[in-house]
Amino acid sequence: MTEKQITVDGGYAPQEIHVKQGEPAQLTFKRVSDRGCLDQVHSAALAFKLDLPLNAPQTVTIPTDQAGKFDFSCGMDMVHGKVVIDR
Repeated sequence: MTEKQITVDGGYAPQEIHVKQGEPAQLTFKRVSDRGCLDQVHSAALAFKLDLPLNAPQTVTIPTDQAGKFDFSCGMDMVHGKVVIDR
């Protein structure tokens, strides 16, 4: 299982996450600042939507069956990140 940690602090760090195709993967988002519209993260392509309470890590398992680049963003679609699923 690949586990990636993403810090949410006015943006996403790291902004681009790489995982391997076919290997189970989890993303854990931790919001450490109440700046901006980052209290929610979603991805239509990866089929998830999470509320991000301050200082409370939230984890989602993502599908890795297809290689490619998949966007995620804040609830208002103003701040973006990307998951790259490599072959």
